[in-house]
Amino acid sequence: MATLARRLFKVTLFLALFVLSVLYVRPYPYEWTESESNAYWAASDWLGVRDPDDLYYMVWVTIELIVAALAYVAILKLWRWYRTR
Repeated sequence: MATLARRLFKVTLFLALFVLSVLYVRPYPYEWTESESNAYWAASDWLGVRDPDDLYYMVWVTIELIVAALAYVAILKLWRWYRTR
């Protein structure tokens, strides 16, 4: 039972960190410059994605997942370090 509680806590922690990264890591403003627009069009054509906005969202979701995973790992390492003291 304790293992299930730990796993649920870890999943909840990761989801909370992901939601926080979605809220605070986003780049603003959303408007692209001409060079960014050309880069996204070229990358979306190269990858076979129809709409460059879809590519933009996938890039930022990936970045947000990486940020959430790094924060998760840091929190767990800090917790283990604190527990051993």
